[in-house]
Amino acid sequence: MSGEILVVPKNGQGHLFPCMELCKHLVSRNYKITLVIDSDISSSLPTSLLQSPLFEIANISSSPPRPDPFHHQEQHMLSGLDGLLTRKTESVDPIRPICAIIDHIQFKTQQVFGRFGVPTVTFITSGACWAAMQHAVWKAQPNDMKPGEVRLLSGLPEEMVLKYSDLKQRRHWMGLPPHGAGSDGGGSKRPRGPPFPGEPAGWVSEVERSIAILINTCDDLERSFLDYVANLTGKSVWGVGPLLPDGYWRSADSILRDWEIRPKRDSNYPEDQIIEWLDSKPRGSVFYVSFGSEVGPSMEEYPELANALEESKWPFIWVIQKPSGRPGPPFVGQPGPGSLTSDEGYFPHGLDNRVGKRGLIIHGWAPQLLILSHQSTGGFLSHCGWNSTVEAIGRGVPLLAWPIRGDQYYNAKLVVDHLKVGNVVSEGYPADMVKKDDIVNGIQGVMTDYEIRVQAARLGAKFEDGFPASSVASLDAFRDFINQQNIKN
Repeated sequence: MSGEILVVPKNGQGHLFPCMELCKHLVSRNYKITLVIDSDISSSLPTSLLQSPLFEIANISSSPPRPDPFHHQEQHMLSGLDGLLTRKTESVDPIRPICAIIDHIQFKTQQVFGRFGVPTVTFITSGACWAAMQHAVWKAQPNDMKPGEVRLLSGLPEEMVLKYSDLKQRRHWMGLPPHGAGSDGGGSKRPRGPPFPGEPAGWVSEVERSIAILINTCDDLERSFLDYVANLTGKSVWGVGPLLPDGYWRSADSILRDWEIRPKRDSNYPEDQIIEWLDSKPRGSVFYVSFGSEVGPSMEEYPELANALEESKWPFIWVIQKPSGRPGPPFVGQPGPGSLTSDEGYFPHGLDNRVGKRGLIIHGWAPQLLILSHQSTGGFLSHCGWNSTVEAIGRGVPLLAWPIRGDQYYNAKLVVDHLKVGNVVSEGYPADMVKKDDIVNGIQGVMTDYEIRVQAARLGAKFEDGFPASSVASLDAFRDFINQQNIKN
């Protein structure tokens, strides 16, 4: 065994899934991995991890919630880590982990690790474009930009210009004032995401104490952005992703069964029925729509989306998940027979009857990896969460980008402007409400644009041989770096 590494993820599947895959890569390099969590996630862990003698879970169970649950959870993690490290270092056979890998949102744990002399490595579960552009946008000081203006971002590819419309991110979705308007007067915290004019990008200060940075990406997608982060921080930066399940990389020429690699939740369609429906459609003809459970369109935009899917005439799969911790108002249609309640989300009344077998409307869990890996899938309307983005890119599926918050805007710019494998949902987005005609035109563009489809296929082909070679090399380089650090200490 090469030593013990503590791994501290953030809750939420967008952070947990890549973290688990990182753990698997480190276990395969003979490290003992201790995953430090504050809730029971054992049902989400891959069997290969649970069965490995080099992997264990340190569950810092949460006590009853307090009036400020976020602050309470944060403090609980810090005190729990302190206790865990105390037990390790004061035992009969004391052990000091060789390092701790922490989700960048868990940056406050660095103060605890520092007291015990444990070096930290920051793990960014999003891509490098988000990190680079967040800082570059702040540096450009865009608060004096005028409508129609674009501004070059120093150090980034020339196509990644800042547009005036980029500043109009949907802060009202989070119950917050428009960009640059200050706090809401209620003392609420500003969300993580694009910096306000005059404020430094938060992640830069968060990684100051770390000895290195790991990012969930690879050279083929974001080499120039990895270089920006390395030059900015002066630290070793490695792209070690995309951190997707082993089955994803082994199934480039076959259908990927999600239930074999990810926990299944409630759904109105079993996988076999979804496969049967996809098998009945022509190659590249199905348009897939999914925003996940944490974000989605506004209450007014859901009907526009439903009407667009009805009008577009392309076969489609629309996944509508129950809101889970989603900020902002509930997303509801008018109540009716068989509809979901106001707490459960939007319901497209009568759409399934009107479109017949052309559409498949899934309520709840959907096998996204299966759908994206099927030859009938030809386009993906997505919020551009990083996991969904790289899952689609790796399968050569063009994207229609509809970002809602945070890193999703930068992921969308990467997809549209840099990688050129998709379009944004409407020309005026995000300042304007998305209308039916915007979506219809967007679907048609993604499903028929020759250059986008060729580029998506070309980029997807880079992943046909499996997990990127550059990321394998990066993980090996990280191993050598950590081993060398351990020798010095």
